Amino acid sequence: MKKLKTGIIGGAGYTAGELIRLLIHHSKVEIDFIYSTSNAGNKVSKVHQDLLGSTDLVFSNEINPDVDVLFLCLGHGNSKAFLEQNTFSEGTKIIDLSNDFRLTKDEVFNTKTFVYGLPELHSEAIKKADYIANPGCFATAIQLALLPLAKAEILQNDLHINAVTGATGAGTSLSATTHFTWRDNNFSHYKAFTHQHLGEINQTVNALQSDFNSEIIFMPNRGDFSRGIFATLYTKYEGSLEEVKQLYTEFYKDAAFTFISDEDIHLKQVVNTNKCILHLHKHNDKLLVTSIIDNLLKGASGQAIQNMNLMYGFEETEGLQLKANYF
Repeated sequence: MKKLKTGIIGGAGYTAGELIRLLIHHSKVEIDFIYSTSNAGNKVSKVHQDLLGSTDLVFSNEINPDVDVLFLCLGHGNSKAFLEQNTFSEGTKIIDLSNDFRLTKDEVFNTKTFVYGLPELHSEAIKKADYIANPGCFATAIQLALLPLAKAEILQNDLHINAVTGATGAGTSLSATTHFTWRDNNFSHYKAFTHQHLGEINQTVNALQSDFNSEIIFMPNRGDFSRGIFATLYTKYEGSLEEVKQLYTEFYKDAAFTFISDEDIHLKQVVNTNKCILHLHKHNDKLLVTSIIDNLLKGASGQAIQNMNLMYGFEETEGLQLKANYF
């Protein structure tokens, strides 16, 4: 079978680096170009130094409008601007990793309709899609913790969410809170109650449970580590732990990357993988759901490739059989 030609726009960031690493080892595709105006002419391995010896690809300042798949690894708000200025063939499928097309009000752009790419919920729509809006990292971890409850329409109370992300979640651009001297041995919250991923989360919950009228209270935190998201969610729940475990097990029985653990979970189980692992705990009338993912893989580039696999009828796990950095 002829390999798919893929192009990457915005090739210098963390998510692009992971995307390149995964695509190099994907048996069904080849990278046609990696577009980066700031690095044009440089070897990819000069920026993504972990790829030294893995590729001789060079950043380009030109695009091929006829690639089979285009990945947009641009900052939020920039994908729409890029597509306004650049035209691709009718046969080019697009997977956008920004938040430009995730909400229903933004899903249609220049006759292109973007499908929200959460495979555990929308796999059938993804298989038929030409354009994908890849979910946000926090949104992925939190929605996977919530989907079975919303699908069963048993969310009747406020949801309290506390989630910690690694430093790579802030991207490669330096700011006061990304310097090593600030981040090391430190911990802080940011965008309390107002994080942009709440839009995606509320949209999904309301689509599954139309009578949901409680509040999703979200506290995002910066952690003292490079990558991963550790999210905890609790809400009132009247059923038993056994009942809710069965609910989650049934919901994710066909999921390629989402798993339920009977034991307490920790980040090293998922870092460097496309997995989401969930754990359930009941205390009196409170249900606690813990969700862990790698923010750069299941929260970004890994999920983008999972979506590509679905779009082209490949095995969902193709190119994503990765080992966790457990020790």
